[in-house]
Amino acid sequence: MTLPVLLNLATALLLLGFLYHQQRRHATFTVRVFTALGLGVVFGAALQALYGADSAAIKTTGEYLDIVGTGYVKLLQMIVMPLIMVSIVAAILKLRDAKSLGKISALTIGTLMATTAVAAAIGILMAKLFGLSAAGLTSSAAEVARGAYLEGRLADAQAISLPNMILSFIPANPFLDMTGGRKTSTIAVVIFAVFVGIAAIGIADKKPELFVSFDHAVKVAHAIVMRIVTLVLRLTPYGIFALMAQVVATSSYADILDLIGFVAASYCALLLMFGVHLAIVAGTGLNPLRFAKKILPVLTFAFTSRSSAGAIPMNVQTQVQRLGTPEGIANFSASFGATIGQNGCAGIYPAMLAVMIAPTVGIDPFTVSFLLPLLAVITIGSVGVAGVGGGATFAALIVLSSMNLPVALAGLLISIEPLIDMGRTALNVSGAITAGTLTSRVMGETDVAIFERDDDAEVDSESEITPA
Repeated sequence: MTLPVLLNLATALLLLGFLYHQQRRHATFTVRVFTALGLGVVFGAALQALYGADSAAIKTTGEYLDIVGTGYVKLLQMIVMPLIMVSIVAAILKLRDAKSLGKISALTIGTLMATTAVAAAIGILMAKLFGLSAAGLTSSAAEVARGAYLEGRLADAQAISLPNMILSFIPANPFLDMTGGRKTSTIAVVIFAVFVGIAAIGIADKKPELFVSFDHAVKVAHAIVMRIVTLVLRLTPYGIFALMAQVVATSSYADILDLIGFVAASYCALLLMFGVHLAIVAGTGLNPLRFAKKILPVLTFAFTSRSSAGAIPMNVQTQVQRLGTPEGIANFSASFGATIGQNGCAGIYPAMLAVMIAPTVGIDPFTVSFLLPLLAVITIGSVGVAGVGGGATFAALIVLSSMNLPVALAGLLISIEPLIDMGRTALNVSGAITAGTLTSRVMGETDVAIFERDDDAEVDSESEITPA
């Protein structure tokens, strides 16, 4: 290990020590998260200024930062499936009403798909306003390689039809899905948990003593899983610091400037769609500014980690303990939102790509005959998009191949992919939370007292999302 790397790691440890000092002094969760974000940006920028984005020193430093950043994401992924399983079973046992369960599912999925259609329309609008086009973009070796990779994935995308996608939700092997072994494992675990919960309710009258034992076991498992969630979420500021430092240190500012039009259009579309989410929340009678403030920490994590699925535990905790959404609804919206109707990855991104690429094959993208099929394909294709890195790529492949557009041209944006993906993931999570909030309000289940509570005044406790 070289002296520069040792100095880099020593500096990183000092900054992590400062974050720990904040935690010991009981700084609020929001303050600690945004402090970590700021320190990560400054540290990453300093590394790039000193060594350059492709230097060996940054690469080696990044490998050690991965222990904190990627390690934190893996811990969150570790608890996703157990959290979904026990929380949904517990919610069904408490609900005891299949009709309410169906209404919750329909409202959640309907909101996710409807907002994805709106997101796609906004993406198209931004592409037109910014005059985006793939014509004239140059390809380096990396872009050519990316294009070849996308063409290699084309067969997988073309093989996905709506019936096949729906079939993939069925958990033929729930133990495999508990490992997250398939793209649709999250929904498959939700479905399996629903079956377990309904089956348990079915024996409540026939074998009450067994039901009582099972109900107690689920409550114990739920308490343990939620304690694990609490322990892992304590590490959030440290993970955000390491993840953000990595992104900033390795980003190519020259490539970002070359494609600044697409970057600007993308973030304008993302911000506008976030405004739509706030408008939906306002329409339910809740204060949209308070809503935005309460969800900022989880959006910050989603932004830095680029993992909708990894954000599920924090998503659920935020909805339950900051927004007043019942745990069952929160788990449904967070789980479905990581795979269905991702506003950023499956809505805005494929729509902008399609509009950019269409002129290269002589198609006018701003005609009704092109736009209506495009919106339909995006909305339907948003079902089953994986909530991990690469989900946007798969969504783009489905849309571009369905519209008979060349998929290789999507590889021209590889250099700015991480920067765009950060914003897309944050919007995905915002859409999932919005769906949960809307469903909770329509069902009359929101605890308004929790929503109105000032989180900055909260003290640390075992049940809060802000443990110390």
